[in-house]
Amino acid sequence: MRTEDGHIIHECINGDSASFGLLVDKYKASIFALAYSRLDNFHDAEDVTQEVFLKAYKSLRTLRQWDNFVVWLRSVTINLCKNKIREQSRRRDKFSIKDQNVGIIEKASLDSYREEQWSLWRNEALDSLNEALNSLPEEYRQILTLHYLGGMKGEEISKFLSISHNTVRQRLSRARAMLKEEVLAMISTNYGQQKLSASFTFRIIEMVKKIRIQPTSGIKGLPYGLSIGAGIIFVILSLGQHIQINLSDIAMGLPLPSDMKVLKVGEIPVDAVKISTITSIGNKGAGKGFAPDPKGQENAFFMAPQGEGKWTNKADMPTGRLAISCAEVNGRIYAIGGASGIGIYSPKVEEYDPELDKWTKKADMNTNRHDVAVAAVNGKIYAIGGYNGSGTLSSVEEYDPISDTWTNKTAMPAAKAGHSVVAVNNMLYVLGGEADLDNHIPSLSVFTYDPAIDQWSRLEDIPEGYAIDGTAVVADDNKIYCFGGINPTNFAMRKNVLVYDIQNETWSTKAELTSVRLMGVAAMIGRKVYFIGGSLISQEGVPDVEEYDIDANTIEKKTDMPHRRGYASGCAVDNKIFVIGGTTGWPDGPRDFLNIVEEFDPSSISKSVDPSGKLMKTWGMLKAK
Repeated sequence: MRTEDGHIIHECINGDSASFGLLVDKYKASIFALAYSRLDNFHDAEDVTQEVFLKAYKSLRTLRQWDNFVVWLRSVTINLCKNKIREQSRRRDKFSIKDQNVGIIEKASLDSYREEQWSLWRNEALDSLNEALNSLPEEYRQILTLHYLGGMKGEEISKFLSISHNTVRQRLSRARAMLKEEVLAMISTNYGQQKLSASFTFRIIEMVKKIRIQPTSGIKGLPYGLSIGAGIIFVILSLGQHIQINLSDIAMGLPLPSDMKVLKVGEIPVDAVKISTITSIGNKGAGKGFAPDPKGQENAFFMAPQGEGKWTNKADMPTGRLAISCAEVNGRIYAIGGASGIGIYSPKVEEYDPELDKWTKKADMNTNRHDVAVAAVNGKIYAIGGYNGSGTLSSVEEYDPISDTWTNKTAMPAAKAGHSVVAVNNMLYVLGGEADLDNHIPSLSVFTYDPAIDQWSRLEDIPEGYAIDGTAVVADDNKIYCFGGINPTNFAMRKNVLVYDIQNETWSTKAELTSVRLMGVAAMIGRKVYFIGGSLISQEGVPDVEEYDIDANTIEKKTDMPHRRGYASGCAVDNKIFVIGGTTGWPDGPRDFLNIVEEFDPSSISKSVDPSGKLMKTWGMLKAK
């Protein structure tokens, strides 16, 4: 049975309220854990969790992107928790966690006395536990609660919080290291006793049965199937006189074969309709015209539309710089090094908090440099190589955001600038660049660095024709994806996406970019990479944004940046990409040194869509009546 969130939401909107139990069953533990991490009270957390799902059900019809349902649930939970905290702050009878589940009522029986003493002891333990948890930074406390109380694995937490799996592992590891073993044992014991029961799901189902949602059928008074057909014809006619339709090619009144099964998904039995065949409207072409696209059945006819992305201006970086590098640690972005003027190579480090939209000055690097490559491993940032005006560097420095200190580490085996670095399985991979920036001598070497033992190793060189300089990279599934760049030898711009297979040490080419550039920003959200901005060979900045789908190997144009620029840097945090600094550049002229920060949200819906060439190819799964 299909259990994608979008399909279930479609079923709920069209009258099958029991299907909502699948969504409750799927996310209730996560929402409960998130609420508790903010409220420190199990009763309040359960109340908020119930309110979240009821509010969600009432708002299903207005939800614009069904596949982001869990992200939306998270946002609703956080807002309701804030409201709960404000309400309690206004109450004179506010109580602490010691008041939970404790009825201090005088009773004559010895059994009652023992039960009362046990309750007091238990709540004292909970109080001590929460005191220990509250001593941790919020992001660490949240990860622990989702893991132990929500029973979530690393990948589930990654999707739920919209952060990388590597960030989840780092936060969980650090949080455990900050707590004593007996506290961790107490967490496991106490949280294990506070799971939501199966009756919670049934209770929600009974409540939502009384809530009416307007169905998706668009034309009142017409039969279900006819209203869909009339809507399609209306859309086609509204596009003008240039579309010719051969009605003889349209199969009318064909049945939708299906079989009915009762499945047990999660904790509730559900009547499931399995569509074994989807009727095609017309049969011309493979995925063209009105023929169904077999690859698109997951994006059904009733799924919410996908957008082109939205840009938002954020707080300016304190110091304008180009050729900077950025790394993310615990949800904060660190902008490191760069050039802040002609011939001025900066050691500056400035921290950006996306949640507060605020910048904070941090300790400078030990070395002034731009074109430095940085990446984070286990909560530490490593700044590698670069250029300082006197020559290309091999020096390596480690930054600890907690202590705000820099430490010199073992130098890279060879000097590089304009190179790329990415973290994979707690190892750093350093690729390409230039061995001599002043004379444009390419570096084809590939190095690995193990921060745990402060040791470098060398892998097979990059093939001659694949020379990369000024290339943006990301990593996924033991593969490194390279975007843009230039060959310093012949100044040929890199057009294809390059892929380096770490296990086999092999290189291959993938889809071609529509805009060829160097020194752009690459950031990954899910299995899609966004390649943003960059400079032409003339050094003129561009605003282009392209989305690379790793699984489909396709490139799709997205909404341009508001400010064209190259030599910028950026990071993805909570499914949004922050592009920082850079230069607009001018052909054969001086450069500016920007402090602009812009946030890109790939999931945002465009306000207007040109209907030409956008007829749907997939008609979706219709519920058999």
